[in-house]
Amino acid sequence: MSQMNVFPLIGIGAATLNSKGEMLDVRYHYISSESEEHINNINSKGLNYKFFEQLTEESSEMNEFKEAFSRSLALDSNQKIIFCRVESDKKIDNICDAYLKLYLLSLRVVKPNSINLEGIFSALPNVAWTNQGPVDPKEIESLRSTKGNFLVRSVDKFPCLTDYLIPTGVRIGDSTRVRLGAYLSEGTTVMHEGFVNFNAGTLGAAMIEGRISAGVVVGKNSDLGGGCSTMGTLSGGNDIKISVGDDCLLGANSGLGIPLGDRCIVEAGLYLTGGSKVEKKDKDGNTIEIVKASDLSHQNDLLFIRNSLTGVIECRPNMKNVELNETLHSND
Repeated sequence: MSQMNVFPLIGIGAATLNSKGEMLDVRYHYISSESEEHINNINSKGLNYKFFEQLTEESSEMNEFKEAFSRSLALDSNQKIIFCRVESDKKIDNICDAYLKLYLLSLRVVKPNSINLEGIFSALPNVAWTNQGPVDPKEIESLRSTKGNFLVRSVDKFPCLTDYLIPTGVRIGDSTRVRLGAYLSEGTTVMHEGFVNFNAGTLGAAMIEGRISAGVVVGKNSDLGGGCSTMGTLSGGNDIKISVGDDCLLGANSGLGIPLGDRCIVEAGLYLTGGSKVEKKDKDGNTIEIVKASDLSHQNDLLFIRNSLTGVIECRPNMKNVELNETLHSND
């Protein structure tokens, strides 16, 4: 997926620390490239990329800015201001770089699979995500005795998207099921059983009631039915980027292991892996050939069904149109 180069970048935010002074997360309040601001919650005039580019980490001007910024944010004792500069799209070396790139994805500045995320798992610590903010999992019990009870929603390297950003024009039924780093286009609805991983998402209005795994993108006006699955690239040795084209439907409890073209349908309950044997048929139902499902990758107007009498997977020309309910996806 082509992507305009947004680097170099500067980000300013606040990090939460554990008792050893190690960073648990980074909440960015200002991110800017040379040509454009991508987020600015500072609301201070005169700040731009060139202003921060001229500052060094320990300059007096930077120290003055950090002090003023800290006061405006009313930071707790376990938080500190961070200043992050990323010159190029290189491997991720630290937690500041990792969060900056996750923000870029969820801000829709860059699309999934268009930036280098190598090293992100080693850069991110495991964190207990609680109703009182991020906490080191090893310190939860000692904190309970002094600060009261914690509601721990998850223990994970990635926080949920809505704790850091709320993209415009989307609905999310259960926010714990969408990670920071998900790319959600306007008009997207993620229902309660839907899940969207980081470096994955929708490229237009879409209905998501299934799982969008890491690296997977879904085209506009497509519908992922309840409980359906898309194969990701994080485990299992799968190095093929799975994608769903425009105007597609994955039926409830179906599975997808090949990249779909536009206007394709996979029937409910059918798990289509790359190695699945498929009878390709013409519009009259005559068998043309038997192929692997992977041979049909990226092809348009296909209907995949399983013959209920023989159990054979069939691929027929798709004569149906998938249309989303516009009222459901007007998420103002």
